[in-house]
Amino acid sequence: MKIIFPADGSAFTKKALAFLVTHENLCGPEDELIVLNVQAPIPHRVQRMVGASTVRDYHADEASKVLKPIERFLTKHELNFRANWVTGAAATEIIKTATKEKAHMIVMGTHGHGLIGRAVLGSVAQRVLAEAHIPVLLVK
Repeated sequence: MKIIFPADGSAFTKKALAFLVTHENLCGPEDELIVLNVQAPIPHRVQRMVGASTVRDYHADEASKVLKPIERFLTKHELNFRANWVTGAAATEIIKTATKEKAHMIVMGTHGHGLIGRAVLGSVAQRVLAEAHIPVLLVK
């Protein structure tokens, strides 16, 4: 099975990762885990001021802060994985990656906001759940 695992470095990501590695039926040695970090885009006027190279370096550095600890953890647990980062709107990029990779499932942490929280704050997990064409497992 090929699984997309969106990672933002939060405690919710860590909880979902722990759940995933403790359930071999979801992610065993023969499965493939694609860890995805989505970086928020920098406004174009800022990009023009500092330069595209600086923005690219910034995103790579920020993504590395999230992905490197996860890579060490997954290596320690001997799981087959790839880690990648992209820039864009989180839910859109998660769904786009799942489609491009022909993934079977998306597993992600959620903040567990109630109805009011989703209405006021919005939710990446809620949007992925609504728009994905494959199963989505939310870990709270």
